[in-house]
Order: sequence, then structure tokens, then C-alpha cells
Amino acid sequence: MSPPTTEPHPARWRILGFLGIAQLMLILDVTVVAIALPHIETDLGLGRAALTWTVSAYTLTFGGLMLLGGRIADLLGAKRVVLAGLVLFTAASLATGLAGSAGVLVGGRIAQGVGAALLSPAALSLVVTLFDGPERNRALGVWSALGGGGAALGVLLGGLLTAGPGWPWVFHVNVPIGVVIAVALAVLLPSRTAPAARPGLDVLGAVLVTASSASLIYALIAAGEDGWLTALTAGLTAAAAAGYALFVLWQRRARSPLMDVRLLARRPVATGTFLIWMATALMIAVFFLGTFYFQNARGYGALRTGLLFLPVALATMAGANLTGRALARQGARRLAVAGLLVAAAGMAAPALSTRPVVVVAGVAVAAAGTGALFVVASATALGQVAPHEAGIASGIVSTFHEFGAAFGAAVVSSVAAASLTGTTLRGFTQGFAVAAVAAAVGAVVAFVLARPAGRA
Repeated sequence: MSPPTTEPHPARWRILGFLGIAQLMLILDVTVVAIALPHIETDLGLGRAALTWTVSAYTLTFGGLMLLGGRIADLLGAKRVVLAGLVLFTAASLATGLAGSAGVLVGGRIAQGVGAALLSPAALSLVVTLFDGPERNRALGVWSALGGGGAALGVLLGGLLTAGPGWPWVFHVNVPIGVVIAVALAVLLPSRTAPAARPGLDVLGAVLVTASSASLIYALIAAGEDGWLTALTAGLTAAAAAGYALFVLWQRRARSPLMDVRLLARRPVATGTFLIWMATALMIAVFFLGTFYFQNARGYGALRTGLLFLPVALATMAGANLTGRALARQGARRLAVAGLLVAAAGMAAPALSTRPVVVVAGVAVAAAGTGALFVVASATALGQVAPHEAGIASGIVSTFHEFGAAFGAAVVSSVAAASLTGTTLRGFTQGFAVAAVAAAVGAVVAFVLARPAGRA
């Protein structure tokens, strides 16, 4: 007997548009601040530590609380959580733009991360439940194109805003957009009754995974100054590993676990999370290298640097869009391997030549490959989950997205440390080379991990 069918929501594509723009804001805020940092440093008199936390506080909070956000969406209903996260993110953006001290600035970034951690998994859960069949792949293609291009668009927007009305508008631009989206979604989103049983939230699990990730990222960043084989790096890495082990053990014992670790034992979910982690790590690593290369090594201004990332953003969205259309025909395995090999080829170009035109072209080619990966990752991880698992599965995917960003930036900044603090270009070429090798290795892993098209 065939399962009963339900009428698709008539406004589902409009809802997708508003949710996509909201997600784009969250991804933009990972990178939009980068170009504004020198101006923030001058205006607020910030030191190096405060500047670092201005970037990392948002990413770590966003990624560390993502699973908790997905769990809350499952318990309370995605509509409520989307609206709550959007309101918090918008208010925090206003406060961050008005900041007059390091404490207020970093506090605002943490609050933005909390809002993003609520909004992102709940929004993706809605996308998965509102669409079905071939429409779901198309919707995920649109979603991934917006999210995948967000990092590069953040550099462009950051350059325009910093060179124009000033750095506070890097944050203030979210306010009118957030208000409009909140009103529209409050009207358009269908109301759904939350489950009657509401087990407690796994706060301890969220603390364990966030603290472990923070320890690992700190170890990777510190390695750029202190070295990879130091007691500090080893100790922090060991602490992170122990924290992750405790997290897994706790998830198996907790009455209301933050994450069903059995989901990661499913091959499609494991494949998708690996691909999203790899894609984001590679994209942020190349973005990080390119931004510092143009501003530090070539002395380009904020606006010029932002404009140079326009082809990168377009290539990312084009790769995601084309992959979304081809996914049903070609299969996840073939497109995942192709995307990683394209990314490796693109990043190999600036590893061999540091001419500006080669760097722009190479990064754009690499962006097309990573854009393809975003679509394959989302469709693979979320395409076969049950509706009641959509929120937590979306949270897993989004968590690996943010942790991939933090991991990629930390590793490549340590590899290229000499170039980021000096005048030599050797660190940049080494960074691109490491990223290219990582993409090639990732292609091999994807070939082994992903199932061929047509296999269950």
C-alpha cells in the first residue's frame, strides 16, 4: 500500500527564498568582518587577542551550539525556533555595530552565534520537510548555492561597507533585512504542533562538544607561533580528543542526548558530514589565504580586495547550481570526487604562481569545486532521514559546516604564518599547496566512502 500523500505547501518556494536569505546572512557574518578588522582595531583600540576573538567567538558559538539548536527545533517546532533565532541574531547585530569596547563587541558576536545556532538547523529542517522528491534536490541546490557563496560574498560586502558608510554597517546591514524576513516568515510558515513529550535538553553535551572544539582550534592556531610539536599543542589536542570521547560516551548514556550518534554510523550521513566538513574547510582556507595575500602582500584596499572575490562568489554559486541539477543523473559519488579534484586543481595554481591573475583564477576554479560539494553533502546526509530526524540531522550537517570553517582557517593560518606576519610569499604558496593536497586526499576518501549511484 502506497503511503498517503500530502499537498505541498503553496508558498514553499517563497519560504525557501526568505530562509535562504536568512542563511546567507549567517554565512556572511563568518567572513564579512575580516576586511573591517583593521578599521575596528583603530576605532576601538583593540589588541590582537580581541581582534582574534571578534572572528572566532562567532564561529565557535555558532558551531558549538548547532546540535543544541537542532534538538530545540525538534522539540519546540521549527517555526518557533527560526523566528526566535532570527530575532536574537538581528538584535545582536545591532548591539555589535554600536559597540564601543572589546567586551561589547565580542559579547555581541557571541550572541550572534547563539542566534545563528538556533536559526540555521531549524531553517534547513524546514527546507527538508517542505520539499520532497526531485524538488528537494533543487531546493537544496538553491540553499547550498546561497550558503556556499556566502563566504566570498562576505568579503565583497565587507569591502563595500567598510569603504562606504564604515565598519559598523558590516553588522547594521543585518537589522533591516532581519526584520523584514522575520515578519514574512511569521506570516508564511505553517504552524506545527510541537511534540507532547518534551525531554530535557542536553546542555552538558553542548558544553563538551563546544569546549573540545575550542581546545582543538586553539591548539591549531597556537601551532603557528609555538610549533606543531610542543607541549602546549599536544596538551590541547589531547584535551580535545578526551572531550570528544566523553561527548560520545555521554550521548550513549544521556536520557535526552544532544545527538543520536547512531546517525553518524549511517553511511549517507557519515559521507555527507565528511563532505560538508571538507568543503567548508577548503573554502575558508582558500578565502583566508586570498584575503591576506591581496591586502598584506599586494597592499590592495578593502574595496579592491572585495571586488576581486566577486568571481569567486559567482563560481561557488554556479558550481552548486549545476550540481543540484545533475545530482539525480550523475550520483553523489561521481560528483563528490569531481568537485574535490576540481578544487585541488584550482588551489594548485596559486601554489605554483603568486601572480594576482593566477591567484584569482585558481581560487575561482577551486570555489566551483567546493560549491559542488556543498550540494552533494547536503543531499547525501539529509536525503534519507525520517521527518522526525530532520532537525537533528540538519544540526549535525550545520555543525560540521562551522567546525570545518574554524578548522580550515586555523590550519592554513599556521601553515602560512610567516607570510601573514611578514613580507615573504612562501607561506602563501605552502598554504595553497597544503589545501590542494588535502582536496586530492579528500577525493580518494570520498570515492571509498560514498556509495556508487544506484546502490542502496
